Amino acid sequence: MPVELRKRKAPAPPPEPPAKKKQGKVAKAAAKVKEVVKGKTAKAAAAANGSAAAVAEKLVPPAKPAAVAKSAAPAATAGKPAIGDIISLDGFGGDIVDNDGAKTSLKTLVDESKAGVVLFTYPKASTPGCTRQACLFRDSYTPLTASGLSIYGLSTDSPKANTAFKEKQKLPYPLLCDPTGTLIAAIGLKKAPKGTTRGVFVIDKTGKVLAAEPGGPDATLTVVKKVVEALNDEAPAAVSKGEEPPVVDAEVLADAQPEADEKKEAEPPVAAEPVSEPVSEPVSATAVEAVAEEKTNGEPAKLEEKPVVEEKKDE
Repeated sequence: MPVELRKRKAPAPPPEPPAKKKQGKVAKAAAKVKEVVKGKTAKAAAAANGSAAAVAEKLVPPAKPAAVAKSAAPAATAGKPAIGDIISLDGFGGDIVDNDGAKTSLKTLVDESKAGVVLFTYPKASTPGCTRQACLFRDSYTPLTASGLSIYGLSTDSPKANTAFKEKQKLPYPLLCDPTGTLIAAIGLKKAPKGTTRGVFVIDKTGKVLAAEPGGPDATLTVVKKVVEALNDEAPAAVSKGEEPPVVDAEVLADAQPEADEKKEAEPPVAAEPVSEPVSEPVSATAVEAVAEEKTNGEPAKLEEKPVVEEKKDE
C-alpha cells in the first residue's frame, strides 16, 4: 500500500520579549537617588568599621614580639634607688673620671673607702649655688669623714672646669666628672631632658643606700650630717657587741710562767719599814710626890701603870 507522507507542522516561533518600558524622568531621578543613597551608606559603613577598628586597636594594643618584650623588661624594673635598698655595684653607673682625669667607678670608690661614699651632685661648677654647696662640705669635711665616709662632688663638668673649681675654693675632696650623666642618672638625680639635679647620695660598704634625695646646698649637708650621727650612734654598740674576751692558750701561759718566776727571784727583796712603837713618857718627881701625898691623906692613888724612869746619876 502506498505510504502517505504527512508534513509536520513547523514549530511555533518563540515569543518576543516584551518591550522595555521607557522610564520617565521621575523614574530616572528616583533610580539615581537610590544609587547615591546606596553609595553613601556603603562609605559610612566602611568608615564606621574603620573607626571601630581604630578604637579597638587603641584599647587593646597589638601584642609585642617576645624578643622586644624581653629586652624592654629591665628598663621597666630599673628605677631610682631608695633608702634601704641594697644595690649591686658591679657596673653600676658606668665609668667616670675624677678632676685629674683618672678613670674610676662607684664600686672602686666604695672599695677604697672605710665606711662608704657620699656623692653630692651640683649642676655647674663655679656657679653661686654650687660654690656654696661645695664650701659647706669643705668646712664640715673633718667631722663628716671621721665616721669613715669619703666625700665626692659629682657633676657633668669637664675635668678642666672641675679642677679650676677645686683649686679656687681649696676643696679637700675630689670632684668627679660624668659628662654623659650615666652615674647621675643611675642614682636618680638626672634632670629631664638633660642636666643635673642638686642632691645627695650616700651608700655604705655593703651597697646599702643610706640617703638618696634632691635638695639645696644646706639641705644636702644636713642629710649627710644625720647619716654620720646615725653611724656614730651605731658604732659603739657594734664594737661592744663584737668584742670578745681574748683567748689565752694554756701552753703559752705555762711557758710564760717560769720566766715570770725567774724575774720575780731576780728582783731584790724590799725591806720592810720599821714600825714605830709609842714611847711612854717618863714620870717626873713631882708626880711621884703627888701620889705620896694622896696616900697620906688616906685616898687611893689613881695612877696609870706606867714605867718609872729613874734619873741617872752623874758619874
